[in-house]
Amino acid sequence: MKVSVSRAAELLKNADNILILAHDHPDGDTLGSGYALCRGLRAIGKKAVVKCGDRIPESYAFLWKGLNEQTFEPEFIVAVDVADAVLLGVEFEKKYKDRINLSIDHHGSNNLTAEFILLQSDAAAVAEIIYDVLCELNVMLDAKIADCIYTGLSTDTGCFRYSNTTSRSHRLAAVLLDAGANINEINQVFFETKTKVYAALERLALDSLKMYFDECCAVITITQEMFRLSGATDSECDRISALPRQIEGVKVGVTLRETKDGNFKASIRTNGPVNAALLCAKMGGGGHPGMGGMEGMY
Repeated sequence: MKVSVSRAAELLKNADNILILAHDHPDGDTLGSGYALCRGLRAIGKKAVVKCGDRIPESYAFLWKGLNEQTFEPEFIVAVDVADAVLLGVEFEKKYKDRINLSIDHHGSNNLTAEFILLQSDAAAVAEIIYDVLCELNVMLDAKIADCIYTGLSTDTGCFRYSNTTSRSHRLAAVLLDAGANINEINQVFFETKTKVYAALERLALDSLKMYFDECCAVITITQEMFRLSGATDSECDRISALPRQIEGVKVGVTLRETKDGNFKASIRTNGPVNAALLCAKMGGGGHPGMGGMEGMY
């Protein structure tokens, strides 16, 4: 059942022992949204935790800094930025796919089975929706919550460069800045800094570049051997996915990433009129239209 922001807030207000699920191969939106919601719920006296079935990169550690551990049996389960149960990862999909009470998402292709769904496909990031939910819960926006929301908002809009960025995104960023969000440090971490192993992986990936369809489609491939040679991990691939699309004249950029079992995940980024969500949907995936980031799994 699809619900409004006010109804979602009411559900959370009446719940306790709340488990918040992030998707595997976690990014700034699923984690920033999850921890913003967690901090907000704790601020109004709820027990809440965030869990992810995948390893979370250390660069996100500031999101949970200062949060004490809480152990409880979940009574209400929320999935944030999760469009499909398979994105929870093998272990969490098996454990939670039929137990999700509330899904908060912005993917128009969402097919997650949940009791209630708060879906806004026009939101640039789930973080925008989480902000509205927290306002409905009368949560005071402090600097730590602002950091979490800004992380989700900035990473899903490419630091406000992607076509999914709206005036709503910029207005929210101003609110977060006024609330004390440390945007300079967050921007430095996610948009201005490359680890040495990432730089090595990027070089190897770019060496694999191939062009198709009169150079309108650019494809790079990341293999397990590249991970071994560079010392990088799967979690450091997010930035690489944007590289093929940045080449002049390219309308579709594809990044193929080999998994440990020998299969591949495909990330598609598009320019111009090409709808990446429709492309991925034809192959069992989903995502956002236009220039926004999306992934199809194969």
